Amino acid sequence: MNRRDFVRQASVAAAGITILNFPVFGKNSPSNKVVVAVMGVNSRGAYLAECFSKLPNVEVAYICDVEDAAIANGLKPFANAARKPQVIKDVRELVTKKDFDALIIAAPDHWHAPAALMAVANGKHVYVEKPCGHNALEGEWLAAAEKKYGKLIQMGNQRRSFPNLIEAVRLVKEEKVIGETYLGKAWYANNRKSIGRGKQVPVPSTLDFDLWQGPAPRLPYRDNLVHYNWHWFWHWGTAETCNNGTHEIDCCRWFLGTDFPTKVTSAGGRYAFTDDWETPDTQVASFEFGPGKAITWEGRSCNIFPVEGAGRGFVIYGTKGTLVNKGNDDYRIYDYDNKLVKEVKSDAKNDPTNPVAASGNLDYYHFNNFIQTVRGEAKLTSPVSEGHKSVLLCHLANIAQRTGQTLICDPSNGHIRNSQAAMKLWGRKYEKGWQPIR
Repeated sequence: MNRRDFVRQASVAAAGITILNFPVFGKNSPSNKVVVAVMGVNSRGAYLAECFSKLPNVEVAYICDVEDAAIANGLKPFANAARKPQVIKDVRELVTKKDFDALIIAAPDHWHAPAALMAVANGKHVYVEKPCGHNALEGEWLAAAEKKYGKLIQMGNQRRSFPNLIEAVRLVKEEKVIGETYLGKAWYANNRKSIGRGKQVPVPSTLDFDLWQGPAPRLPYRDNLVHYNWHWFWHWGTAETCNNGTHEIDCCRWFLGTDFPTKVTSAGGRYAFTDDWETPDTQVASFEFGPGKAITWEGRSCNIFPVEGAGRGFVIYGTKGTLVNKGNDDYRIYDYDNKLVKEVKSDAKNDPTNPVAASGNLDYYHFNNFIQTVRGEAKLTSPVSEGHKSVLLCHLANIAQRTGQTLICDPSNGHIRNSQAAMKLWGRKYEKGWQPIR
């Protein structure tokens, strides 16, 4: 084994990730069996169900969805399985079942925190896709629940488990390969189309729209909402910032070692089309932290022209050099004179336009880290207490965008100090009878 491979495996082992013949992980004894349920299986959730089922000694015992076609999609990976997952449509019923260990959540954003809180209150561990909450307050609730109930909550910002990035963070923080870091620049670009002007129509007989809305106050059904376009309505979604910006903003915060910001600004809007899309399709957000640290994020939902040759990625600037990532488990390091001094490539292909598996098989590292931690064999690479800090930046960018204000924040918790109007967007109202468990 050469030094590069040794250091890489040592870094990965420290993060609780087992490297075998990828993507095979874990141990294989009955005592190590982990049983999971998956909520929200139309696209990403069906992929998660399939991936978790491929991890050794992991059983997907339940799938949960409120739409018939989504349920059929979630069952496809198990067409030839000897034992197929049981279908339960109502997550409130699901979490009371005693025969599974962890809930995997890939439902719409407004369901993430309420479902996670139900699960941990009922003794389940949780893997929740980003963002961990529909709003900033829900993230705080989850971080508190992690301690209160003593259950694991892992957020799906998978790059925290990518082995090459783990090693890159070590090089930047411990060996100071680019000196003292001071700026992170992140971006995301896609070529999304117009969602048009939706019409209020009868709810399809195949969809339980009341359960779909769940904790969100009731609004009429429209024909341009389900399955994906809910992302672009504030009532249910959280904009491209939380949908995709979360990943690279999190990486910048990881490399820079920052927590909560002192100042947040945002510019942008719905520029590309005139339709029902409420959130920005173009957004440039900036975050300042304490003395000498800042992060910027550029999001273009409807113009896929690349930055640094990639549709997504981040750059970390330091006093002695620069580190560049192009969206996957790869990086380049340049010295102060812009000379390439180190390049680490990844075989995985990154596709920012793929909403199901943009990072390909690299996601398995994160799933496996969660399962190993459930077994007591590792530590989470992205506990929700840490994931919340990155999602909060995205929520603050959205609040700055919606209010048109520069936000001055408390560096101890991110709370907005200079605007009561902005702080009103810290949480949300819930449908009567659907208030989250705390």
